[in-house]
Amino acid sequence: MTKSSKATSLEILACDAGWRNYHFVKLTTEDGIVGWSEFDEGFGSPGVGAAIQRLSARVIGQNVFQHERIFAELFAATRPAAGGVVAQALGAIENALLDAKAKSLGIPCYELLGGKIRDRVRVYWSHCATWRINHPSWYKPPIETLDGVKAMGREVREKKFTALKTNIFSYDEGKPTGWRPGFGSPFAPEINVDRKILRDLHMHLEAIRDGAGPDVDILLDCNFNAKTEGYLKILRTIADLDMFWVEIDSFNPEALGYIRKQSPHPISSCETLLSLREFLPYFHAQAMDVAIIDTPWNGVWQSMKIAAAAEAFEVNVAPHNFYGHLCSMMNAHFCAAVPNLRIMEIDIDRLSWDRELFTHEPEIENGHLIIPNRPGWGTEPNEEALRAHPPKTSGGLLNYGRKS
Repeated sequence: MTKSSKATSLEILACDAGWRNYHFVKLTTEDGIVGWSEFDEGFGSPGVGAAIQRLSARVIGQNVFQHERIFAELFAATRPAAGGVVAQALGAIENALLDAKAKSLGIPCYELLGGKIRDRVRVYWSHCATWRINHPSWYKPPIETLDGVKAMGREVREKKFTALKTNIFSYDEGKPTGWRPGFGSPFAPEINVDRKILRDLHMHLEAIRDGAGPDVDILLDCNFNAKTEGYLKILRTIADLDMFWVEIDSFNPEALGYIRKQSPHPISSCETLLSLREFLPYFHAQAMDVAIIDTPWNGVWQSMKIAAAAEAFEVNVAPHNFYGHLCSMMNAHFCAAVPNLRIMEIDIDRLSWDRELFTHEPEIENGHLIIPNRPGWGTEPNEEALRAHPPKTSGGLLNYGRKS
């Protein structure tokens, strides 16, 4: 027996999410089924929504059960420029199709991915101290001292999380400031790493370890904030610390492989890559211990292919997940089904109105996310709540480093 349910409309919705906006695809079928996905325009990707809207005409009238065919058709239609925001548009459409298909069948999305391997997924508290330092008006309580960083580590331990991830900070007169030259804050395009930054980073990590205690794993995200020389300086500076991984973004797989060979800590990377084609050079260069896959960008179905390739190179995977609750649920289904999983990222510090925006929040027990068994992704945006928090006209990385 074959199933058929044609897409009849595809809409874009958005709402205020503090320092950025949340963005959603709403795909409706002839049966009245609604498939949802979340995407992002704040992480260096302005224009994804416009690309989705332009591509929607090729989706309307198609059978949502044939998501692989639709993806292939859209890729063919955009082949000369199929990366960047176009690739992310394809990923957002694919994820909405998967939700609609699973709901039509009355099953969770993980059943479409091969079935559930695990009932719960270990998570790490991402942007730990980071959100409360960089965005104190939205994430409480604000952190203004090293003692606040130490207290943050203690909070993670007391709330029974087993891992946390933090970022790089400089300290001036004891007050921490996010150090993000790779994103223009401060504006320093040469992105060199000086001695003060190295000292401050070591001090920051020691403080968070003092609070978290010896049994909580600590991860460091360096993002694009250095070049090869700088990353090596960072790794030498923190060689005496026990790190779960150091996350490094590099546009050059050979350079990252060179860094990994000299690193005393495991290296994770690749969260900004799009499609299996972009991951392969990093696998061949043995550039990382853990491949980070952004499933909202790539599409969860395509992400399973990337994970399968990683397995062939003896590499485990982790999802890139710092968006809204729908993205967390999408990533949870990926984590439930993928064999070679390392750990899952999630933000625990949330906006005060986040819980209003979705029908269900992720359920977390003792540092593990419980995989939901509801049809589709297991949560949906609340459209009335989205309207109550209209999107900003600016925000995200495009606003970083700007003087008010």
